[in-house]
Amino acid sequence: MANAPVDDPERPRLTFRRLSGLDRSGPPPPETLSGAPLRPWTIPNAIGYARLALIPVFLVVGLSDGDGRGLWPTLLYGIVGWGDYADGIAARVTRQYSRMGALLDPIVDRMLVVSGVIVAWDHHLLPRWALALLAVRELSMVALGRLALRRKVELRINWPGRVAVAPVMGSFFFAMAGVHWLGVALLYIGLALALTATALYVRYGLQAATRPSSTA
Repeated sequence: MANAPVDDPERPRLTFRRLSGLDRSGPPPPETLSGAPLRPWTIPNAIGYARLALIPVFLVVGLSDGDGRGLWPTLLYGIVGWGDYADGIAARVTRQYSRMGALLDPIVDRMLVVSGVIVAWDHHLLPRWALALLAVRELSMVALGRLALRRKVELRINWPGRVAVAPVMGSFFFAMAGVHWLGVALLYIGLALALTATALYVRYGLQAATRPSSTA
């Protein structure tokens, strides 16, 4: 594992709000920006790799479960979901920020959401129209991300997209845990936030893509 860098006096002090991710003010760490070295061997990335490896395990266990509300699929989904916060906290504590982490984290989150959609769809755990809309949104974000890379446009996560993660992932967890009403409510909240975030991404991407020509 890479050693944690020496404390940078220019970086904000690590308060509880910043450690927990509630305070995300200030510029992103330069190690995460486009063009920075990947630095794949860090503690936060190790957590990300473990989360990625557990997703197919969750799929197999979730799809083979009788009604999708068993202990093991619920537990596995919870572990992978909460791992999203664990790798963020690890990065802030160790200061092991990396370009690999910035790329890996949203990919794992998106794969986990799509896996949750598949299991919930198969077992009729949540409204299928909302699941279909969420799946289309996630796949469209993959296409949008690839287009942004080709156009060399940096799409940074916006606040609706950041806030949407918890209710979307929570909807699958509570649906599998048997708390159907809470799962449905969280799915609707998360879906509304996710669609708002997508609209903002598209608007920002169009503005960034046309900016050079407008200043030429």
